[in-house]
Amino acid sequence: MAGEQQQASKQGHVLGWKLDAAEREALLQRFPPEWPNAVADHVTLDSKAPQGTPLPTKRVGEIVGGISDGEGLQAMVVRIGGTTDRPDGGTYHITWALDSGRDRRAVESNDVIAKLGWVPLDDPVPITLIPAWF
Repeated sequence: MAGEQQQASKQGHVLGWKLDAAEREALLQRFPPEWPNAVADHVTLDSKAPQGTPLPTKRVGEIVGGISDGEGLQAMVVRIGGTTDRPDGGTYHITWALDSGRDRRAVESNDVIAKLGWVPLDDPVPITLIPAWF
């Protein structure tokens, strides 16, 4: 636990899951980014987690849909533990791609999903989740 706390203080207080690197590459092939800056690296559980918060226990999820706002941001919606709803009222998602030239930032993904909704996939895509601080 002490190592996790040290990692949290060095890297921030965002708690969630990283994507497996090899799986990420396959997912980027399956769902090509619609904007020039591919992100596709994590799912947030809590963006302001206090130090000492335990890592999440879930290790699998499913990509169940996505959205591109047509203005430089694309996100994939993720179901974890049977829900897409985060405890903070947001939606579990992966910021897939953005256009930094339009000053788009990953933190905007939840607002885009809340405003525009998302399009479900015909078949959910299983993903491996690696609990992490970042």
